[in-house]
Amino acid sequence: MTALILASIAIAAWVFLLFGRGGFWRLSETDRSLAPPGSPRPEGVRVTAIVPARDEAEVVARSLGSLFAQKFSGALDVVLVDDQSSDGTAEIARAAAAAQGAESRLTVLRASGPEPGWTGKLAAMRHGFDHVRSRAEQPDFVLFCDADIAFEPPALERLVTGAQARGVVLASLMVKLRCESFAEKLFVPAFVFFFQMLYPFAFVNDPRRRTAAAAGGVMLLRPEALARAGGLAAIRGALIDDCALGALMKSQGPIWLGLTQIVHSLRAYARLSAIEAMVTRSAYAELHYSPLRLLGAIAGMAVVYLAPPLLVFAPPPAAGAALVACLLMIFAYTPTLRYYGLFPALAFALPLIAACYTWFTLESALQHFRGRGGAWKGRFQAPRAGDGDERRTDDRTCDDLLGQDS
Repeated sequence: MTALILASIAIAAWVFLLFGRGGFWRLSETDRSLAPPGSPRPEGVRVTAIVPARDEAEVVARSLGSLFAQKFSGALDVVLVDDQSSDGTAEIARAAAAAQGAESRLTVLRASGPEPGWTGKLAAMRHGFDHVRSRAEQPDFVLFCDADIAFEPPALERLVTGAQARGVVLASLMVKLRCESFAEKLFVPAFVFFFQMLYPFAFVNDPRRRTAAAAGGVMLLRPEALARAGGLAAIRGALIDDCALGALMKSQGPIWLGLTQIVHSLRAYARLSAIEAMVTRSAYAELHYSPLRLLGAIAGMAVVYLAPPLLVFAPPPAAGAALVACLLMIFAYTPTLRYYGLFPALAFALPLIAACYTWFTLESALQHFRGRGGAWKGRFQAPRAGDGDERRTDDRTCDDLLGQDS
């Protein structure tokens, strides 16, 4: 009887995910649908890209080179914020600009690291944004983008055209993540699947719903709207900075988030340990640093992803119900695998992959209690357990961004 109950709960969960979460699994929200047909070109539109960079020597030349090579009918300049790099990131960036005759379009700022209460990336973004706001001539849009992504030539034109046509205050793209190594093929599509399950893009893009999110690699926003919202200081302690910024901007107007095939991540996750580090950095922050939420997440993952394949071997009718849940799971995950050009048969590995992500989440909590949460390039950025001031800052941000629609 217990097995049948668990299998029935799993079926109910997958039916809800398929029909009650904005059709996230269909991957229908993409940059191809961002701009309606016939939208005017952004001629004369000024965009300033702000690129926070810390020890990005391996990728910054390709990233900036792709920005300077944009086929954009407006005007684009770049502000690189060098966040205490020790590998010559700034010099390589200047050389990349010079190679394309774009020296006058690049400004390099030297940041001195985050102040107390700030996470590193947000502090660097603030440094660049303050510089842009101090200029006499203001851009129409600011593009926050990471130093480890590459844009195909039409990307910015498509993004700005869509942002103008839709009248959004923020347009963000989830870049096409690298999916070449065995570890990436197993875990990257699942990461995208889980992210869209948590933040259905259709809900994010609906101004009537509270759900808000963004993808940190590409975030195009209207600077005056960010200033009205209190600037980046309003989310200074957020470890999940992109979703926090999405929530902040949605308080000012409509936002949009979608997938893209023409902006690519250059960051390689060749081994499982690299993916593990990426997830553990912020997984516990996603749960508001709450032990109760952690227990609920573990239980939910166990029932939805792990129980169905195990209960297939239970006596009938539990086995039949578990098989139905497994088939629904495979059906939901297959479009994401196809999006990444992978064999649909990999969907059978999703329960094992989910078990690994569950362990990563538990490990994230353990790191938090050890005072080593939010690890990124030598910094531990998550608030320490028991640190009241830092905790309140981060919790307030998460309360804003994690408002889910029922």
